[in-house]
Amino acid sequence: MTDETCQQFPGARDGVPGSKAAPVGWRAATERALYGAGGFYLRPEGPAGHFRTSVHASPLFAGAVARLLTEVASGLGPGPVDLVDVGAGRGELLTGVLAALPAGFPVRAYAVERAGRPAGLDERIAWRSEVPSGIRGLLFANEWLDNVPVEVAEVDPDGVARLVLVRPDGTETLGEPVSGADAAWLDRWWPPGGPGTRAEIGRPRDEAWAAAAAALDTGLAVAVDYAHTKDARPLFGTLSGFRGGREVAPVPDGSCDITAHVALDACALPGAELVSQREALARLGVVGTRPPLALASSNPAAYVRALAAAGEAAELTARGGLGDFGWLMQRV
Repeated sequence: MTDETCQQFPGARDGVPGSKAAPVGWRAATERALYGAGGFYLRPEGPAGHFRTSVHASPLFAGAVARLLTEVASGLGPGPVDLVDVGAGRGELLTGVLAALPAGFPVRAYAVERAGRPAGLDERIAWRSEVPSGIRGLLFANEWLDNVPVEVAEVDPDGVARLVLVRPDGTETLGEPVSGADAAWLDRWWPPGGPGTRAEIGRPRDEAWAAAAAALDTGLAVAVDYAHTKDARPLFGTLSGFRGGREVAPVPDGSCDITAHVALDACALPGAELVSQREALARLGVVGTRPPLALASSNPAAYVRALAAAGEAAELTARGGLGDFGWLMQRV
């Protein structure tokens, strides 16, 4: 446990409430902290009160999703199309997409979220706790899979991968060796390294994504998230916390977000495409190119607007930032 955690929880090393609670695996601890009674994701302020996603960075992101939806619709023939936002937060993405679509575009919008429906949300958006079946259109999951709870494994001094157990105050201990389906997943997708190395066992995310994609009858399913692939797994994992716009120690007491990057290559079903957000948004017309200086003379107002849009596009596609997000695209 870090010194920062101890400052947030004084006495955590010497017996405050929570430090003596029975440790459990990170999957159960995260589920309780994020989605249990009073959980972090069920608070009224929602995710936007604590961290900024591509949706909040610029309306260009929602505009790109709107263009993607129209492209999907063009291949489906006449009739309304579905837009399903999985992990919808407080409906920010759907609100932006509906505003960006052409007038009269025939869309049925669904927000899938475990929190309650926020007040004042566009009445055209149906609020669901589970992914609807029979989707005809676009299923979009922006930063959803990173909050699907997973177990964490650490290699002990003898080279054995063991489950990491954690108490509500964030103190950790090693448990039993990883076994069964979780061990098979590690062997295939994130082979254990030397003593002290860690891995997040992404099997629940694979299953969650497969179930979501299975709800699609025809169209496209897209997952967008912090990601890594088998050729570049982080040696010590990516488990972290966020609160109030800052990265903090991952303490599973409901006080912060708990997240870990996603092994999107493991989630991918046959025929899927995995690209960076930078490439995906470029295909949809979002590029950070500065407008020509000549426009500043001929139409100063248009130049200022174009310059602002270029700055926002640059943030969405930046290397080392949002542009490095992975887009997993699954056509059905």
